[in-house]
Amino acid sequence: MAASRIEFGVYLPQVGTSWEDLRDRVLLCEDLGFHSVWFMDHLYPPELPQVPSFEAWTIATAVLALTSRIRVGHLVLSNTFRHPALLAKMATTLDVVSSGRLELGLGSGSYAPEHERAGIRYDSPRDRARELEEALAIVRAAFAGEPVTHEGRFYRVRDLPNLPPPAQAGGPPIHVGGAGERWTLPLVARYADVWNCPTYALADFDRKRAALARCCAAIGRDPASIRTSQEAVAVLVEKRADVDDARALALRRFGGPGWGVEAGGYVGTPDDLVARIRESAARGVSLFVFFFHDRASPETLRRFARDVAPEFASATA
Repeated sequence: MAASRIEFGVYLPQVGTSWEDLRDRVLLCEDLGFHSVWFMDHLYPPELPQVPSFEAWTIATAVLALTSRIRVGHLVLSNTFRHPALLAKMATTLDVVSSGRLELGLGSGSYAPEHERAGIRYDSPRDRARELEEALAIVRAAFAGEPVTHEGRFYRVRDLPNLPPPAQAGGPPIHVGGAGERWTLPLVARYADVWNCPTYALADFDRKRAALARCCAAIGRDPASIRTSQEAVAVLVEKRADVDDARALALRRFGGPGWGVEAGGYVGTPDDLVARIRESAARGVSLFVFFFHDRASPETLRRFARDVAPEFASATA
């Protein structure tokens, strides 16, 4: 597999914001040349049921309709919310109408309370992993263009067409996020185009990537055929004197080891971030999806696009 270009995405959680502000932030990301924008998939923000939020697929459809270049995805869609046959049709349709700009992130579901409130089944981690495996098989088959038949424990599909086919050959890139060595990484090895290392696994990135390589070896897949992305908090300021205050804001907003600010965050001035990105690219990361410390203010987005991204205009991982 050829080396992958280094590209940058912006995570824009659709939480506690207006549609107008979110729309304007996406349009700015497109104007500034970011590769992609990414959304969450929850019925309400975890632990914050009183905070307004927008539904994941609807918001992605809206912003793809308003843009012409930027790619759009989710890290990650919850497989528990949509039957995979329907999801494959939705993804194919959106890929066609966006001229091939959809990135499809899919996971097993991560937050039990929202399922309990909504009356949606939420199985054990083992069973949810098995459900996700069947879903990935169905989606992958649907993207291939032939009618899909699948007889599984959780899903049964018989001779189901998926026409027209996706705009992207083979369908939208499938991202599988997570780092579980028992259940998740084997699914990445078998089905994913992109492995997304989430914030909570940044401290163990090298070990998890080695585990993924072993999963690939077990099924005869070249691990280089799977692109690696990271989801990480980025703290970007103009002057070194401002770093401590900005880091403190990031730790208040993205506190706890699950966010990986201390273990794997990208913190400092533009020169600091350039050095840190180069280090990660040397370890195989080619797509960086950043939670910016100030919720991706226009000033910070412009600073990144002006002072960081050009250093990687022709770089590969």
